[in-house]
Amino acid sequence: MRKVFKSILAICLVVVMLGAFAGCGDSSGGPNSPTIKVAFHVDKKSKEGIAYSRRVDAFNLAYKSQGIEIQASYIARSADAAGYEDKLLTQKSSGTLPDIITFDAPNCASYARSKILYDVTNLVSSDVKNDFITVNEYNGKLYGLPIQESSAGFFYNKKIFRDAGVDVSQYTVENPWTFAQFKDVCERIKSHCPTYAVDMQLKNTNSEMATYLLYPLIYAAGGQFLSEDGRTATGYYDSAATKNGFNFIKDLHTLGYTGYDIGDTDFYTGKVGMYLSSGWTIPELDSRDYAPFQSRDDWGLLPYPKDVTRASATGSWSYGVTDNGRTDKTNVIKVLEFLCSKESSEVVTNATGMISALKSVNKNYAVGSPEDILLKQLSTTGKARPVTIGYTAFSTQFGRTIREMKDSNDINTVISNRTSGLQSDLNMIK
Repeated sequence: MRKVFKSILAICLVVVMLGAFAGCGDSSGGPNSPTIKVAFHVDKKSKEGIAYSRRVDAFNLAYKSQGIEIQASYIARSADAAGYEDKLLTQKSSGTLPDIITFDAPNCASYARSKILYDVTNLVSSDVKNDFITVNEYNGKLYGLPIQESSAGFFYNKKIFRDAGVDVSQYTVENPWTFAQFKDVCERIKSHCPTYAVDMQLKNTNSEMATYLLYPLIYAAGGQFLSEDGRTATGYYDSAATKNGFNFIKDLHTLGYTGYDIGDTDFYTGKVGMYLSSGWTIPELDSRDYAPFQSRDDWGLLPYPKDVTRASATGSWSYGVTDNGRTDKTNVIKVLEFLCSKESSEVVTNATGMISALKSVNKNYAVGSPEDILLKQLSTTGKARPVTIGYTAFSTQFGRTIREMKDSNDINTVISNRTSGLQSDLNMIK
């Protein structure tokens, strides 16, 4: 009997020891795992994806002796912003959220409220936080750190402008062109453009692209989308000033200056005179892969036009720690701060052409250079997209507004319907 008892004790001891070893070496990403799972929103083979991959490899090499590693996944975000959010909510409910995700800055409020993102206010040092141009906060708490900062403007073909006798050198971030001057330039260059004067990205209304690039024009007209608490659209999205902003975009199409059928490379191949885009276009033009643009002498960048005020696009993708049940966030924060470090920022922004999110990284760009213009806009005219827990609904309704303006002669009805739709969506969020 004593031998049987000893055998049972020995078996139990082995089981306990195996369980302990399994816990120490767990690579599943569970609560005790030294493996930190990070999900990136881009294809691994893209320029941005390659940059992230390089930083993951650098971390794994640097922390190998400590037994900490990043396990990365690369899932390119589709055009459907709601689909991306639904996937995160599904992962949240099933307990399969990675430890760190990349997320688009306007979704911070929604993700924080849904407990997808974890409050890292007391986990990130003030020295780290204070080096960022902006951070991702909701209700006064910190939920994310930007990967890079974005701004946008109008890239233009200098040859087309010279042929049309148009001088735009006087338009700067401090003294931008007006809506009326913008239309005048379009009128003067349109006959020198094989297709349209400007690509306003109107075809991208099914994605965040159109929202991101076009929303500043509504602010520039003095408009507003939502109340300060992000809950009310009525009286804001359908205000007279907001309609004026949408009317400016509508006029550009009605007058034949832009279209919904412009090809993705039409500006690059010289068919379009101007192109509304962000910093990611800079490395594309610098690549010299397109005949019209063999050097920076062939193209330039102009700031957003103003009506009653100045406004420009801002806000980009960020890193956020998830609320996935891991109780000890020590190693997760190590990964977060590594991915947001100066070295990481330089690697990523060199690949994307965007502005670094860190004050300590941004260079003294040449005055008047595209990078200088983007950085000045960020610091002086940048205005974020609406902060609301219903951001996905807002972006969807904004895209529908732009899309429906194409075939409607009554913009008031379009905006009234979209305002009602947005208010209905917001009312459903408890």
